[in-house]
Amino acid sequence: MKPAPSREHDRAAGPASAARSGGEVPWWADLGPDDGPWEVDPFDPDNAPPGGDEAFLADLPADLAEEFLRSPWNGEDEVIGAGFLHHGAGRKGTGFAAGGVLDQLEPGPALTGFLRDAAADHAGLAGLGESELIGFLCAARRVASWAAAQEVEAVITLCRRRAAQAREHQNKYLIEHVSGEVAAALTLTQRAGSRLVEIAGLLERLPAVRGALAAGMIDWARAVVFAEELAACDDETSRKIVERILPQAGGMTTGQLRRALRRQVQLADPDAARRRREQGRKSAAVHRWDEPSGNCALAGREMTPADAIAADARLTAQATWLREHGATGTLDQLRCAVFSAVLNGRDISGLLPASSDPLTSESPATDDSVPGRGEQTSDARPGQADREDSGAAFTWPKLSGTVNLTMPLSAWLGVTDRPGEVAGPGTTDADTCRDLATWLAAHPGTRWCLTLTDRDGRAVGHACARHGPPVPARATGPPSSNGPPGPADLDAATRWLAGLRPAWLESETCSHQRESPGYRPPPSLRHLIRIRQRTCGEPGCLRPAERADLDHTIAYEGGGRTCECNLAPVCRHGHRAKQAPGWHLEQPEPGVLVWTMPSGRTYTTRPDPYPV
Repeated sequence: MKPAPSREHDRAAGPASAARSGGEVPWWADLGPDDGPWEVDPFDPDNAPPGGDEAFLADLPADLAEEFLRSPWNGEDEVIGAGFLHHGAGRKGTGFAAGGVLDQLEPGPALTGFLRDAAADHAGLAGLGESELIGFLCAARRVASWAAAQEVEAVITLCRRRAAQAREHQNKYLIEHVSGEVAAALTLTQRAGSRLVEIAGLLERLPAVRGALAAGMIDWARAVVFAEELAACDDETSRKIVERILPQAGGMTTGQLRRALRRQVQLADPDAARRRREQGRKSAAVHRWDEPSGNCALAGREMTPADAIAADARLTAQATWLREHGATGTLDQLRCAVFSAVLNGRDISGLLPASSDPLTSESPATDDSVPGRGEQTSDARPGQADREDSGAAFTWPKLSGTVNLTMPLSAWLGVTDRPGEVAGPGTTDADTCRDLATWLAAHPGTRWCLTLTDRDGRAVGHACARHGPPVPARATGPPSSNGPPGPADLDAATRWLAGLRPAWLESETCSHQRESPGYRPPPSLRHLIRIRQRTCGEPGCLRPAERADLDHTIAYEGGGRTCECNLAPVCRHGHRAKQAPGWHLEQPEPGVLVWTMPSGRTYTTRPDPYPV
């Protein structure tokens, strides 16, 4: 067992800006010739907590409970795995049914013909059985992947041909305008045509990824993730990373795949990842665009990860303060209102109802009663900042709001450059983790924990501490620039570790030693389960466990235990789904969830590994 991350537990922050790579020289220049709303059924009484929904929501933070009641999360923005090949050892089936010949047939003209014939049958798709219909859906996705592979091969060949012609005629414009040819042929905008040519160029040096796309083992969205995340790596490093990740890529969502690749890049070549971020910041900009509804969107691009994470946490803190003082709306609506007010130079207290404004109430308010007013101190309310009443610009604090950071202890000490994670954005480079950890260490309200993992990064033990490990006597930056930690740092870290008393998590056969007799698990058990599983257990869902229901796999009213072997974080969408007709959920061992769908097909989810 290996000591892994030092962890500050609180609610999750939102996503940071993603970096993009690009270059001035076209990649092919040196190549040779060669609708709703849907009605939702209420909770099944046999699967609901004693006391109804109110008791069920009692353990959630107030903002999350209100969010679920106002607008139950429906999985929007999460890309569900395509499920390209549904077959396994010993499984039998016919046609498109699970394990059938067509359920396993590689894409191409033959499979396309079978899809056409099934759709053209006198009964059409309505005549297919449950499992057959899902098999047809998966086969259609495999054929779409095969077609996308043919398209990208055509773009690569066209670019190679234009590069050869440009050399022959000594005319570079034949190269520079190839994206215009693609845009015209496919009726795309110039930007979309350039984007397709760019991705084709990044995939040109990843033949294994193109092969998996053609074989229907990954789809176009996953191929794009490979292209983008490996753009900063040299060919040999990219090849090794592809060998490690590609076999599992078809079973990952695009978000999971991006995190896995980003982590491998940062482990293999942290300097390359750092250079890519620095290059990306040269393209920093604020973009405005129209929403389909007729409203507008505004986004800052290529921000530093630490700035984006802290700013997102600050928005949440200010929105929470507004709601506590009478403002109405969901948390996201209030975050957007704060965002707009601050950028337009308006005091956010103007978003409060007149009767609720602490500055106009009969009871005089202190200067620090409003986020953005008064002097920032080490124990100030999240969201406060220095500001003059005259309307001068904010002086942003080091960090406000809440951030859930996980990082290897070796990176905190400066021994390695191994990446960590921030709940929401995901994999985060060691420099950013050290910045955030140093800021968090300065705040007395920070909670610290240590999670022990096995070689695969799965949590096996956990301990909480009254305070964090001592801040190393080193400057923030990569270990290569600071040298190894001194003996005093290592001694202090050793003493901190020796003072912890870890609790060992249940695995395989549960001993029920932490089972609770009541419906609601005690805080210590809730904490351990959310350490074991950091995200929702529904297939394809990446919602942080802290923002999910703690669900009894077997209903408590039906005899289910309040124990590690029968509890798991499941978002409200998944909690409702498991109660729908034809859905069934089992937990054969602690943390392993087996979902059976109405089609009869099963999907297994396991706890996400920690960075090690």
